[in-house]
Amino acid sequence: MVKRYLGKMKGSPPSRPAPDWRDAIWSWLGAFLGMAGVGWLSSQSLQAHALLMVGSFGATSVLLYAAPESPLAQPRNVLFGNVLSALCGVLVWKLLGDSWIAAAVAVSTSILLMQMTHTLHPPGGATALIAVIGSQELHTLGWSYAFFPVATGCVLMVLIAVLINNLARHRRYPLHWW
Repeated sequence: MVKRYLGKMKGSPPSRPAPDWRDAIWSWLGAFLGMAGVGWLSSQSLQAHALLMVGSFGATSVLLYAAPESPLAQPRNVLFGNVLSALCGVLVWKLLGDSWIAAAVAVSTSILLMQMTHTLHPPGGATALIAVIGSQELHTLGWSYAFFPVATGCVLMVLIAVLINNLARHRRYPLHWW
């Protein structure tokens, strides 16, 4: 029984096709335009403390532009997974403050919420964590953190993903909206 259990951890050799440089260029272009769009929008914000650049957007970019066929990269997951996680993180921060236990509660509860609503998006865990451990400026945003910057940034990045991923003949995004 132990041998079988440990054998599962061994894994198997991966079968990796040669990298497709054209696909990598499309991914780079999408990620650049998505993050540049979020950055530009952040710089145009009327709020001096508005932080549209959320760390979890880096991981969202990987899914949207390098793995657009992933179920975790579909618009419903990107938007609602991140927004639910942001709301969860803000609630936990308001209840428990900035502590390691609050961080654990925020991340684990956001995962539970995303799984129960079929909106699993791995960067959502980081979005919840950022709400707890973020800066004072981020905490000043309170509930609006979920809508600006999180929802606004996600909508912009999904729109860019729709435009860029469908320019390539071999890509299609989204596979489904809801």
